[in-house]
Amino acid sequence: MKIPVSPPDLSTVFSDPETLQKVIRAGVKPTVGDKYRHWDTVRQLVPPDGLTSDEWWAGIKLARVFLHKQLPFRDAKGEPFRFAMPDPAWEMVHLIDQKASGEIAFAEIVANPQSRRRYLVSSLIEEAITSSQLEGATTTGRVAKEMIKSGRRPRTRSERMILNNYEAMNRISRLEATAVSKDLILELHRILTTDTLENESDAGRIQQLGDERVVVKDRQTHKILHVPPPAEQLEDRLDALVEFANGGSFDGGFLHPVVRAILVHFWLAYDHPFADGNGRTARALFYWTMLRQGYWLTEFLSISRILRTAPGQYGGAFLYTETDDGDTTYFILYQLKVICRAIDELHTYLGRKMQDVRQAERLLKGLRLNRRQLALLGHAFRNQDGEYTFKSHMRSHDVVYETARSDLLELLELGFLSRDVVGREYIFRPTDDLADRLRASGSSRR
Repeated sequence: MKIPVSPPDLSTVFSDPETLQKVIRAGVKPTVGDKYRHWDTVRQLVPPDGLTSDEWWAGIKLARVFLHKQLPFRDAKGEPFRFAMPDPAWEMVHLIDQKASGEIAFAEIVANPQSRRRYLVSSLIEEAITSSQLEGATTTGRVAKEMIKSGRRPRTRSERMILNNYEAMNRISRLEATAVSKDLILELHRILTTDTLENESDAGRIQQLGDERVVVKDRQTHKILHVPPPAEQLEDRLDALVEFANGGSFDGGFLHPVVRAILVHFWLAYDHPFADGNGRTARALFYWTMLRQGYWLTEFLSISRILRTAPGQYGGAFLYTETDDGDTTYFILYQLKVICRAIDELHTYLGRKMQDVRQAERLLKGLRLNRRQLALLGHAFRNQDGEYTFKSHMRSHDVVYETARSDLLELLELGFLSRDVVGREYIFRPTDDLADRLRASGSSRR
């Protein structure tokens, strides 16, 4: 990952008092167009007439002074972090408020308790896989889904990372009304890192004075990208983070809840208090903070899947902040874009799923099948290589063994599934002529 070029020293730019007057007269805005740009980008653009690139940047920084609010946490040198809320940020938090919280009209697929659980499980699995892949897990999504749904034990460290992440996300879904605490953060870290660390005693333990302090390095070049605060500060910093996550420790007026959750994510990732698993813990804490603040749709979003498509931008948002006087606005704007994209993609996905389920319902109208069976047939209709077991059906729909067994055996009896025995387990698959059987089932009732 390329470290962005650090901005010029403003004291040097303004060493001549006339330069300050010239910059003020130029009326430079805090953004470039509607973009909140870092010096690394600004230096490559053509400055306004009469200004050098350095002077333009100095004007941008002066204009941002009036937007910035100071945050209750500091960098490793003791300097405070700050943030601003330019217009695009307010627009995005407004959209998130509309689409991710409150009593909103949403797809029937989420409103119905049975289908809601199915798609929640699917989202938790997706987030578990991609969050782990961001941290180096190499298992494919298909294999990871098979492991989680079948209940088999992980065979590799990567599979263990993914299963741990899935269990941590499940834990968060049960913690949504619970205040953030240091003990629960340590518990989450323990769940996330069990059987994946070189030293298992590091699971659920903040680094201490005397430990070899972890740093952030580029995976390819091994160049150091970030040196976190010293270990002796971590206990106090985590206490302050907990207070902030629970709604305290901000004297700058109103702090939007989504921005607070994003800053909690940034804070823990910046502090890097654990020997490993800091990124996964930071993202898990973001989910928890969002759920606590009433953004219930967050359970269904896979933030990490989008982060994984451009990991350089995710890391770059941290580096922009660190190289520009602790300005977390870069990270906030990037994460807001990711959340908005995740919400839009979820709406598209659920709309498509609803069409599939309704098609299955139309084809199977008249048969006494429950929504779990309709969902399975809808999936099988689109995935002829799909495989289903009693265990996978239990996990997908959060039902007991007898219910899962009854569902699948009825579909077998109706001729929609075939059955094989692998070891001691029944494997159910769509019949080769499933589409024809579904259509025939629908035409026989016309």
